[in-house]
Amino acid sequence: MTWTVEFDNRARKELRKLDANIQKQLLELLNQNLAGDIDPREKGSALKGKFRGLWRYRMGDYGIVCQIRDREIVVLILRIAHRKEVYNS
Repeated sequence: MTWTVEFDNRARKELRKLDANIQKQLLELLNQNLAGDIDPREKGSALKGKFRGLWRYRMGDYGIVCQIRDREIVVLILRIAHRKEVYNS
């Protein structure tokens, strides 16, 4: 089973606003750790509270919040932001 990574519109906009070097690093992280035959849960952490059911990944000062859709074999990226802001709204 091969996982694919998709972006929510909000996450796509947030990614575009970042520095090109950071964008490249984040995309490499996503391709190495979430896409392909690897179970995306191995590299991430489950969120709790109001974010229950979502998963998080970190790269330096940036956080990525995802929804893992097992039936579709898709990791949907919902937010990409600085770790101080990623859980706001």
